[in-house]
Amino acid sequence: QVQLVESGGGLVQSGGSLRLSCAASGRTSSIYGMGWFRQAPGKEREFVAGIDWKIVGDTYYADSVKGRFTISRDNAKNMMYLQMNSLKPEDTAVYYCAARKYYSAVYYYNNYDYWGQGTQVTVSS
Repeated sequence: QVQLVESGGGLVQSGGSLRLSCAASGRTSSIYGMGWFRQAPGKEREFVAGIDWKIVGDTYYADSVKGRFTISRDNAKNMMYLQMNSLKPEDTAVYYCAARKYYSAVYYYNNYDYWGQGTQVTVSS
């Protein structure tokens, strides 16, 4: 089992920045990749960004966040991060950290085996 805990959410004005963190514990050796998803009220959970855990340099982004968000990891600390810049009101959502055990499409939430509890990000206009 893998446990994931997010932190770093909050309230920020439009154009501001936040950095989300995800701490992984447990059988982290079983992780193939990790990602961030978000879910706004009344909407489906959507992919934000993904990163391979064991392969250097492979990152993935939703078109809506490219150029504004940066995903990174620190394997030694079992940490994943999401640096969010130039935030917009439409980025308001609960952000979830997720991990998957197998090689699979990074964009689909059904491919992820473990989830954190989520952290709220609110961007005011």
